[in-house]
Amino acid sequence: MLAGCGKKSPGKSEIRSVTQEVVNAAQQVTGRRSEITIRPEVGGPQSGANGRLAADDIYVTLRSRSQATEFRQALISIAAHHRLTFAESFSSGVIRYDLLSNGSRTHTIHLITPLSLRPRPPATHPQSGAELAIILDDLGHDRASADSVLALPFPVTVSVLPHLPLSSEVAEEAFRRGDQVMLHLPMESLSEGDPSEGVLPEAVELRVGMNPSQIASAVDGMLETVPHAAGVNNHQGSRATSDAALMQALMPVLRQHSLFFIDSRTTAATVAFDTAEADGVRAASRKVFLDDNPTRDAVLAQLDLAARDAQRDGSAIAIGHPHPATIAALSERIPALESRGIRLVFAYDLVH
Repeated sequence: MLAGCGKKSPGKSEIRSVTQEVVNAAQQVTGRRSEITIRPEVGGPQSGANGRLAADDIYVTLRSRSQATEFRQALISIAAHHRLTFAESFSSGVIRYDLLSNGSRTHTIHLITPLSLRPRPPATHPQSGAELAIILDDLGHDRASADSVLALPFPVTVSVLPHLPLSSEVAEEAFRRGDQVMLHLPMESLSEGDPSEGVLPEAVELRVGMNPSQIASAVDGMLETVPHAAGVNNHQGSRATSDAALMQALMPVLRQHSLFFIDSRTTAATVAFDTAEADGVRAASRKVFLDDNPTRDAVLAQLDLAARDAQRDGSAIAIGHPHPATIAALSERIPALESRGIRLVFAYDLVH
């Protein structure tokens, strides 16, 4: 048994033994169909009476409420058998279970379930009712950017560009960690081909003049490279989103895939949100761009603007990119916003 109160702290072999029991429990409740990822923390037990253990992080994907309930009971039994303390919480969009020995964490199990099964975390100040969704765009190009986004300790909506070397990998990773995935849908820009703007068309994008069959084929192909997409928002698209015919042809495709739509509002002339609403597609619009000026101070100012919008209107959507300054500003400011009663949610929670 692992050590309980007043006992010697467990070593690596004991921790791995419990990890295997957790894996076996997940496989048992799903008929060996659970997706499981194990990430041992770097380092080992440190010296001193209060030294911290190197814990195992275990990501488990379940598909139903009954599986989640059965798995939770199995974890409680494992903890009791090994004299470990069992704790549960809601963190970064997933249900989190911690196992602890003498107050030090030995395991964190991140239970990833469909959005419909996840509890909504309580607001710090329920009376404010202010909700903020942060969408981070343009994922799929490189690993470092993805890692910086996925390491953020609060819910973010990850919008992944299709047909890139890391599109599928990043989407899978974001989903497994409990963040929401969107397709960052490339659309034609007014600036394409203008040397002074430096904007080049994507290899596959929605363009003015495409017929419904071409639009459906393009979107189907994009979704194949961005698994788990719950919705879409436009990448560029200042020309496309202002074209009523193109938007009217797009919305039935989104409705067929049960996808919501976030209008990035890359042009004041956009008709995308109104078209989605008229066609019965759940939709919302971006309020604030975080990093048109990708400096820390500028991003902090935009975050404060988004928070004021959320408090005034009840909710707001802010869009940014995985720039180092954006990640740093989010890490610095979000805890302060949450203490003011701003609740971080997914884009899914703000569409209607």
